[in-house]
Amino acid sequence: MSEQETQQGMDRRSFLRSTAAVGAGLAFSPRMFAAASGGGSDINVALLGAGAEGRILVEACRKLPNIRFKAVCDIWEAYNQRNMVRLLKAYKHDCNAYVDYKEMLDKEKGKIDAVIIATPDFWHAEQTIASLEAGLHVYCEKEMSNELAKARQMVEAQKRTGKLLQIGHQRRSNPRYVHCYEKLLKEAKILGRITTVNGQWNRGAQDPLGWPPKMPIDEATLNKFGFTSMDQFRNWRWYKKLGGGPIVDLGSHQIDIYAWFLGTTPKGVMASGGTDYYDKKTHEWYDSVLTIFDFETREGIVRAFYQVLTTNSNQGYFESFMGDQGTLSISESAARGSLYREQGAGVPDWDKWVKLGLIKEPKKEEPKKESETAVLDVRETLAPAAYEIPVTMEGKPYHQPHLENFFDAIRGKAKLTCPAEVGFETAVMVLKVNEAVEAARRLEFKPEEFKV
Repeated sequence: MSEQETQQGMDRRSFLRSTAAVGAGLAFSPRMFAAASGGGSDINVALLGAGAEGRILVEACRKLPNIRFKAVCDIWEAYNQRNMVRLLKAYKHDCNAYVDYKEMLDKEKGKIDAVIIATPDFWHAEQTIASLEAGLHVYCEKEMSNELAKARQMVEAQKRTGKLLQIGHQRRSNPRYVHCYEKLLKEAKILGRITTVNGQWNRGAQDPLGWPPKMPIDEATLNKFGFTSMDQFRNWRWYKKLGGGPIVDLGSHQIDIYAWFLGTTPKGVMASGGTDYYDKKTHEWYDSVLTIFDFETREGIVRAFYQVLTTNSNQGYFESFMGDQGTLSISESAARGSLYREQGAGVPDWDKWVKLGLIKEPKKEEPKKESETAVLDVRETLAPAAYEIPVTMEGKPYHQPHLENFFDAIRGKAKLTCPAEVGFETAVMVLKVNEAVEAARRLEFKPEEFKV
């Protein structure tokens, strides 16, 4: 590298590391970024955790301009690490490979600007804090941690270092969810007073994840990084010291939306669950959980039900917000996303919102033949027409908008949609669900629990 190239790289990195003000709510203009970084400059990234989730994030980043992967770190050297390096090289990213993240941070010092963390939950806090203190911006997959005290330490480290910390609740950047929140709930108040929320994530029964017989991680490496066996490494989500179980792994995404759309954190939670299907020796966490939160909003109390199943996939996953004037049913999956107007007297029509483009009018159905028409019982009501959400993902992977937001914030063009303090609030909510199952009673949230 020439002296001029070296100086340009130093200037770019100096700028990227000076964007702490963005995390405090200040935003630089795109012109300022272009002037400071030479315009269109690359953001150099390290991937920490090259398993299934890491690959999903890499594939989403691949569609973004000026993002360059320079390092990959994963303890499964013979499989995850090797496959990710091959993939990135096929995408023209020349990257170094590491087993120990500390070595990566040391040897890549001054060469990378940000770290994407997709390791098991129990590693998130230590790796995030070390990366922040190394002067790097961090995108950390949810859950922040399987221990609330460690999640709190992550927020404190972000505040102390001034670097950006985005938590991977990707719905916060999803344009369909943003449209529903900003346009339909806040602006149009299209549902009226929200009274009830329902949500679920149902996943079918699955065998434990295995591994190629000739490619295990050696015992010394497993033990060094917190695992007692390859089974633990591959199925860490089911172990209490390593993850938080399905309510954290799956439910966290949706329970986060409850608080976001309702504009407040809950007052209490009760839950029922257990390891009812799997062997408790290999599945320490509950395989099925039913939970009810109570939220106190300006308009009144909202009861929010949530269900996570890992034995049956019927009806998949969605969130449903029910008000006295309508219902919104939405999912990250584009196959679900409709609004239903209440038919009661005094409920305003939605023609105004159709004309403004906030919703799409229902599709017209073909008139039914007389022979196909059934006589309704007096207690029945006609199924309401389904209005559609007029915003799509335009073919983008689910995680792409959230990563775009992260990199735009680094460039001074945006504010993070899920900064550390927001991710922490969600961690408080979902981790207490597991406590409520164990306590077998309603647990209350104190306001100070959500503060750092």
